[in-house]
Amino acid sequence: MSEQSRTLPPEALDAWAAALRERFGLAEADVPIAAVLDLTRDVANGVARPAAPLGAFVAGLAAGRAGADPALVREALAAVAALAAEWDD
Repeated sequence: MSEQSRTLPPEALDAWAAALRERFGLAEADVPIAAVLDLTRDVANGVARPAAPLGAFVAGLAAGRAGADPALVREALAAVAALAAEWDD
């Protein structure tokens, strides 16, 4: 990607997600793009922008430790989003 543009059009995001799935042997259901983007938005707005990638990482780590079920990924994302919604620091 060029240094001039750090913004991805939707089709580039899909290509990036496909590359990640291929590299790590994941199914499409394993990578809920919209839910991850919603989570990062919720954390950025509810906590702080720099907290968004950390929230996504922790949700992924928690989901990975819980098991391979895609529903567990969504549960972890929802739990982090709920914590961000309640955040009042």
